[in-house]
Amino acid sequence: MFYAIIALDSKDSLSKRMSYRPQHLARIQLLQNQGKLLLAGPFPAIDSMDPGQEGYTGSLIVAEFVSLKEAILWAHADPFFTSGVYASVDVKPFRKTLP
Repeated sequence: MFYAIIALDSKDSLSKRMSYRPQHLARIQLLQNQGKLLLAGPFPAIDSMDPGQEGYTGSLIVAEFVSLKEAILWAHADPFFTSGVYASVDVKPFRKTLP
């Protein structure tokens, strides 16, 4: 089943986000290589593809996991969560309908 991982950034997280980005992306790339990733990306803090110093307010990852418990464990092991980039992470079952 797919699960939506909805993360909200801590205040002033941009420098930490940039520091831990390679490790974070490597984990997501592994999901993609396994054919489990539906989509992933950050929420820009302003209406721009490149928000610059305004940074991001969080992220969304939708991926396939065996169970909700596994999805939560995966999300809580992410470097953005363990380093404090993310202030909170919510994981919910997701049913893809379209396209």
